[in-house]
Amino acid sequence: MPSFKRLVRGFRAVFGVARPDDAWAKSWLLPEEYARFAELDPRDREHAVRVAKALLSRYPEAPPEAVRAALLHDVGKAVRPYRAIERILTALFEPWLPRLPEEPLLPGWRGAVQVRLHHERYGARRVKDPEVRAILLALAEGGEGEADRWARRIAAIDDQF
Repeated sequence: MPSFKRLVRGFRAVFGVARPDDAWAKSWLLPEEYARFAELDPRDREHAVRVAKALLSRYPEAPPEAVRAALLHDVGKAVRPYRAIERILTALFEPWLPRLPEEPLLPGWRGAVQVRLHHERYGARRVKDPEVRAILLALAEGGEGEADRWARRIAAIDDQF
């Protein structure tokens, strides 16, 4: 079940009170990555910056690709409009959501379910850098090696925010 903090963030999104540090994110991301990042709603951008800053705080040796992956870990949520009410409801009912396939991306409520379930894969498709993409795919699928190690660290921090 989602944490209380995640639900509060969902409601904050409804009222537009997110304050993302876009300048900090831009200082880390490549121009095409920043363009993808900028497509996210403010709440997702604020969250991504918190995750990336926490990653650097806990792992100062984090390579730039891991920081960029932390900033981009939710970029797949921008593949379609993902309204605040959809976010809240899919988070609340995630254990009971139908396990819809990634493709084709469906309209309406079913599309919102797909975004909730598959946003890491959608995001990985939208990133060109193979090292960043590998970390994003490892967030979705697990794996081995360096990409999986950073993916696990990002996921652990993500769960706290």
